[in-house]
Amino acid sequence: MPTERPAHPVRSLLKQSSLYPSFKQLGHYPDYWYWKLRGEPRRIPHIIKQRAVLEYEQAFGLATLIETGTYYGEMIAAVVDRFRKIYSIELDPDLAKRAQQRFRKYSHVEIIEGDSQMVVPQLLQRLNERCLFWLDAGYCGWIGELGDQDRLGSEFKAILNDRIPDHIILMDDADGIRDEHGSPILSKVIASIKSDYPSRRVEVVHNIIRITPR
Repeated sequence: MPTERPAHPVRSLLKQSSLYPSFKQLGHYPDYWYWKLRGEPRRIPHIIKQRAVLEYEQAFGLATLIETGTYYGEMIAAVVDRFRKIYSIELDPDLAKRAQQRFRKYSHVEIIEGDSQMVVPQLLQRLNERCLFWLDAGYCGWIGELGDQDRLGSEFKAILNDRIPDHIILMDDADGIRDEHGSPILSKVIASIKSDYPSRRVEVVHNIIRITPR
């Protein structure tokens, strides 16, 4: 299993600054063009993810976005004016507080501190319309560790079994889905969803799993 690389001291210091989220936001465009120049390799830039969220918002006429994994709030900042309501769930208390402070002036943005495995089912009980879910909470593993597949499965089931049909699900880092030994199991996950939910279409584009009504 790969080990976490030591953090660069300057970058670590910058992350503590209140300006860091804006710094990251500005870096998306150079990152995008660098990706294009390299022939669009597997790791996609954040702008492509933002465009995917906006594409599905428009295609399905969705007014509510639910995000798991707020991180520094980059997705919220990119789409904040396109949704009537945004819920974003962040497990890390410091990151959640930062995001709450950053988006405090937006009354339609709610940052929820907690484990998305527990928060998503609770949140579904409050909703009365079809929503767009952007799942980006480390299910596939990060900083050299494997993700929690049980958590991913439980959230998929909560959303797909909800009383409100046809929620739209986008999940980042599709090819990172692996078993406890590190072996890829993306094809098994897709096959399971197709079998259990035949009314759903599942595809992977730009490393994003996209689950929509047929």
